[in-house]
Amino acid sequence: MAEKISVLIVDDSIFFREFMSRSLSTDPSIEVVGVASDAFEAQEKIKSLRPAVVTLDIEMPKMRGTDFLRQVKPLYPELQVVVISSVSGIVFEALQAGAVDFVSKPNSQVKMDNAAFIAETIQKIKIAAAAVRTKSPAAAPVPLPRTQPSIGTAPKAAPVRPVLPNLPIIGPVRFKNPDTIIAIGASTGGTEAILAVLKELPENTPGIVMVQHMPPVFTAMYAERLNKTCNIRVREAKDGDRVEQGLALLAPGGDRQMRLQKDARGYYIRLTPGEKVSGHCPSVDVLFESVAKTAGKDSVGVILTGMGADGAKSLLMMRKQGAYTIGQDQESCVVYGMPMVAYNLGGVVDQLPLSQIGSTMVRKLI
Repeated sequence: MAEKISVLIVDDSIFFREFMSRSLSTDPSIEVVGVASDAFEAQEKIKSLRPAVVTLDIEMPKMRGTDFLRQVKPLYPELQVVVISSVSGIVFEALQAGAVDFVSKPNSQVKMDNAAFIAETIQKIKIAAAAVRTKSPAAAPVPLPRTQPSIGTAPKAAPVRPVLPNLPIIGPVRFKNPDTIIAIGASTGGTEAILAVLKELPENTPGIVMVQHMPPVFTAMYAERLNKTCNIRVREAKDGDRVEQGLALLAPGGDRQMRLQKDARGYYIRLTPGEKVSGHCPSVDVLFESVAKTAGKDSVGVILTGMGADGAKSLLMMRKQGAYTIGQDQESCVVYGMPMVAYNLGGVVDQLPLSQIGSTMVRKLI
């Protein structure tokens, strides 16, 4: 029998602590080992109980959850934290401070019943607990050529490419094909990973389309946060948006899938209601598949940290169409899941540390 995931619940509401403790304990793989009402009590409980995962409220008396995170993570780097929060931009501060993921509390902005909330929280706890376990060596990838081989032809191994030095790129640069499409997909740990990539890009980078697994409302807030930080413009995508140089469009959270399409004027976004694909809506697989079909060799695919396999098969499709593809390496991933599956399928041309993805991609395109 697998060892249970030990969980500490930190929240200033006694009613919420009791609700969480009772509800999480219904899952046979989770053991609630304790509760705490504030950051100081939580620190003592972490020291004595050594939980694998902490669920953390952000707004608490005595010390905010973000400040608590900044203090406790350096002391217990193996500890994984799932933030439980109302809709607020402070969630992204918590992720930056070391939380592995977050779950939004049901309210007027995020409509979710208690059962759905607990189901999502349990899933995020299991993903958080798996974050350390995914730091294991990857299986050898299946090599593929840069172009689709003829039927009956054995694929040739992709050449080993030296890692380029991570030198700063200052100001606009001249791209060989400004109409190249850059597609990025990420899940757990992806908010900080996407930020790290986009911050490296010059203001006239070819158009970017992105999926980051995230609830509704938060995607718009996240796009605004990126827009304030990066040289390029970033916003949540709307149906019919044109893909432009110097602009990154993020798929909105909710019940619509995002696809890339093309007309006489160029590329644009189509958002349509749809079921989950590869467990998600919006799905990286849906976006990447549309990029493979629409942009083909004139595209770049980037798959970043995340649990599961969303985007792996479609990144392989992109590579078979001649796209240049990048996967984040296991050492820099929060959860080495999606990039690992893509790598093992043969969908990744270059596997790189997060700190080198943006600059390497630019140098490939200039």
